[in-house]
Amino acid sequence: MRHVVLVTPPAVERAGQAWELMDPRAVIVCADHEQAVLWADAAPAELRAHAVTGLARTTALLKEGRVGVLAGSPADLGALVTRSALKLDTLQTLVIAWPESFFAELDTLLGEAPEARRVILSWDPHGLTDFIERHARRAEIVGDIPLDSAAKPLASVASARYAVVPAGRRAVAVRDVLDAVRSVRPYVWKGGDVTAPAEPPDAVVATTLPTREELRMLAAIAQPLVVALASQVPYLKSIASLSPFALPSRADRAQDRHAALRAQILARLTQSDVDAELAVLAPLFEEHDPALVAGALLAISREPAAVSKQPETDFPQAGWAKMFLTVGTKDRASAKDLVGALIKEAGLQKGQIGKIDVRETFSLVEVAPAALDQAVRRMTGVSVRGRRVTARSDRG
Repeated sequence: MRHVVLVTPPAVERAGQAWELMDPRAVIVCADHEQAVLWADAAPAELRAHAVTGLARTTALLKEGRVGVLAGSPADLGALVTRSALKLDTLQTLVIAWPESFFAELDTLLGEAPEARRVILSWDPHGLTDFIERHARRAEIVGDIPLDSAAKPLASVASARYAVVPAGRRAVAVRDVLDAVRSVRPYVWKGGDVTAPAEPPDAVVATTLPTREELRMLAAIAQPLVVALASQVPYLKSIASLSPFALPSRADRAQDRHAALRAQILARLTQSDVDAELAVLAPLFEEHDPALVAGALLAISREPAAVSKQPETDFPQAGWAKMFLTVGTKDRASAKDLVGALIKEAGLQKGQIGKIDVRETFSLVEVAPAALDQAVRRMTGVSVRGRRVTARSDRG
């Protein structure tokens, strides 16, 4: 069968005709993992398409015959050939998706599939003349090559702005763009016919890569802003006078109702240690996902009956109560050991602990009066330096 070159913008949603030219065992060579995933997601279900994002998994799927159409980068596909997981010498159709940015990497891979029909998607076939001559000689070209009557590249049709966004964040990025330009009457073009709204919009955002003519029509409404992948920027530069658009940073985004809480947690993580708290939670981390433990703590903190946080410095020393502990220097105990036990085991805060007097066989600890009963109850039975402690209120 004859090789084919399809002239189309470098967007998977623009590759409709390519699907018609594939057989059920085709291989799609694309720029990177992101493009491979887009191809696999867009493929008709009956083609059983798979994107190479992990070599071990893909190797297993190929050996079990679970893959129909395979999409991957030249490096990943080459690695599968080296592992003997992918056989290209019996391949019937090889699709090469917009190789303008990576055609130099393809010679070795294409040499493994000498008999396969080439279906090349390109937005600039004129720039791929030598490549097409080597690997798809006498290919049928479908579509208009962007050249004028003197065989020179066509000029840009309009000015436009662009924002580079990963495919998975496109929907969120559109909201960020509209927030940044403070649009109240946006026209978001997602492909199809370009139809000017009855009321003039204050922003035009394109989420699908436009053709030259579509860009001209969008620009007639207002200067368009195109949300694009990084690999699509060279194409945009060939049809428009481009200027980059900086998406809002996290600090620029609207504050939601949880932002203050996240800021408080971040401040605690960066400004003070949480070693004592981690020691308390360590046993839970061994049995449960730490994220779930954190979620449970947050839920507890929001319960009406939850104990409110006490300021660490709101306990005047004049009001200290004393606690007697049956551990001392004879047991190699120190004031630091007792502070750690009071925080980890008794649940006290640093501001609730006052002077600690460690003697030979016992210790006296000043604690906030409101925390005395809790400290006595929770410290009794705790092991400090290997000695099980008995605690009681000290009456002098």
